[in-house]
Amino acid sequence: MKDNVILVILDGLNHEVAQHAMGHLQAYCGAGRARLYKLECELPSLSRPLYECIMTGVAPIDSGIVHNDVVRLSNQRSIFHYAREAGLSTAAAAYHWMSELYNRAPFVAARDRHTNDTTLAIQHGHFYYVDHYPDSHVFDDAEHLRAAHKPNFLLVHPMNIDDAGHKHGLDSAQYRNSARRADLFLAEYLQRWLDDGYQILVTADHGMNNDRSHNGLLAEEREVPLFVLGDAFSLDPQAAPRQTELCGTICQLLGVAHDKPMCKELLK
Repeated sequence: MKDNVILVILDGLNHEVAQHAMGHLQAYCGAGRARLYKLECELPSLSRPLYECIMTGVAPIDSGIVHNDVVRLSNQRSIFHYAREAGLSTAAAAYHWMSELYNRAPFVAARDRHTNDTTLAIQHGHFYYVDHYPDSHVFDDAEHLRAAHKPNFLLVHPMNIDDAGHKHGLDSAQYRNSARRADLFLAEYLQRWLDDGYQILVTADHGMNNDRSHNGLLAEEREVPLFVLGDAFSLDPQAAPRQTELCGTICQLLGVAHDKPMCKELLK
């Protein structure tokens, strides 16, 4: 396979809320043009360790990125690295921890916020550094990168769902409505991306609990969604993807050499 791919990580989105709050994405599922799977995130259910897990296929206990305050470049090979080694182009509209993991650490906003450097793993980037940076802006940042650079692999990573969860908890109108807003922002772009030939995965790093946190083993903290859209996906209801298989599956879609586990059943 050789497809362009967009990966959307809706930070902190619990599977159950994704199932009932993401009306536009669920419309694609209802039309037989997408499928929602349930993933169980790796442990610990924290952001930076799970960014590394999603992007490299390596569980936190093996990557060494075991909590959010590990500020260093990843020592694993990520989707960005595999794509770059194959001569593909990469871009990300994402929280600054992604820049610290795969471009430069520590993050220096004046240098790194807007990145345009073909020698880096993430060649083109708009990176934000406050959790309340509006999701609407993240999606617009991503579309700017897509239109300007036509990347083969694009990461889109908004933070407002997680931010609402930390402020108000899982069982709150604010958390659910933040998920609904993300779905509306996706509605602006999903069909445009599909029409331009992109395969799309929409997932989350971890969920959220009613203590306004996450780090443990509760289902609401660990169960996250994976929506897949595009003609390269099998939409097989029996597929059982794992979070550690996202990296390899995306590399397979991109048509790049890799040595990561993947979920073959997700793909045609």
